[in-house]
Amino acid sequence: MKILYTRVSTIEQKEDRQVQDTIGFDYVFVDKCSGLIPLWERPKGRELKRLIEQGKLKQITVHSIERLGRSTLNVLQVWKELTELGIVVECRNPNLRNINEDGKPDMFSELMISILSTMASFEKQMIKERQMEGVRIAKAKGVYTGRAVNTKETPEKFLDKPKNKKIVEYLSSGYTQNEISKILNCSFSTINKVIRYKRVVYGPDAYENRTQ
Repeated sequence: MKILYTRVSTIEQKEDRQVQDTIGFDYVFVDKCSGLIPLWERPKGRELKRLIEQGKLKQITVHSIERLGRSTLNVLQVWKELTELGIVVECRNPNLRNINEDGKPDMFSELMISILSTMASFEKQMIKERQMEGVRIAKAKGVYTGRAVNTKETPEKFLDKPKNKKIVEYLSSGYTQNEISKILNCSFSTINKVIRYKRVVYGPDAYENRTQ
């Protein structure tokens, strides 16, 4: 069985760019979640795992290698695991393949995977450091401030915040609190507060309390 696997980070994002040329594949799997979630813990990733355990999966094709994981360690672990199982991993951009036509590990692709994954992790760290530096500069200038002491937010104002709107969307789509926490990098207390305020505004049956 050949699977074309795709991932986008949010519900709103479209996977069209990643699912071109689907001829020859048995299924197209689309995960809509953060790359920080390990492959086998994603909804469609779990389906891939079941196919592997059943001995049905022969090849996974991805548009780009970071679809398999965000960190260098995650990508290399998945790459090594699938190679040892004899499952072909094909990457379209750049053109990489873990097992060549002779059924042997492709050494050039393994080297390129390591380099590309390291670069992706480095870029993410640099972005995070630039964001933190921007916050420090803003604080020094007195521009960046927290909420004033003794001020209160209404439930409506709290729910109207961009990240809290995202939490509402993911809850409505059936994601668990664990998944939302990883996707949006937010605490369980924030998610529970969103649920609590949503019930205040829209009634006690606004959401089930899904934690697993």
